[in-house]
Amino acid sequence: MTTDAPSQHTPPDPADAAPAPTARELRQADRIGAWSIAWMLLALLLWGGFAFLMLADYGPEYGDRAMCRGPLVGPVSDDLRCRDELRQWPALLGITALAVVVTITAAATTVYAKVLSRLERRTVPGARPQA
Repeated sequence: MTTDAPSQHTPPDPADAAPAPTARELRQADRIGAWSIAWMLLALLLWGGFAFLMLADYGPEYGDRAMCRGPLVGPVSDDLRCRDELRQWPALLGITALAVVVTITAAATTVYAKVLSRLERRTVPGARPQA
C-alpha cells in the first residue's frame, strides 16, 4: 500500500554533519594568531628602524645638532666622519627588502589566522556567523 502523504523525512542539516573542532584545531588557530602578532611587531620594528636611519641626523656634534644629515633630510656629506655603513644605500635597500618580506609574512599569517578563526566558529554548534 502506498500513500500520497508527504514524507516525514527532513534533509540533514549541514551544521549537524560537521564535526566539532578538536582541541588541537583550537590551539592551532590560537598559535597562528600569536605568530601573526609577533610578525606584525617585528615588521613595525624594522620599518621604524628604517625610518630612523633615513631621517635622523648622526655623527659628531657640530654646534647644536649632529654634523651628518640623514639621507632623506639633507645632502650627503663627503666628510669621512659621515661614512656610516648603515646609512649607505646598499644597506638601506637591504633593510627595506627585509622589512618588505617580514611585512608580507605578517600579512599572510594574519589572513591565515583569521581564516582559521572563522572556520573554527563555523564548525562550533550554535555559533552565529559574523558579518
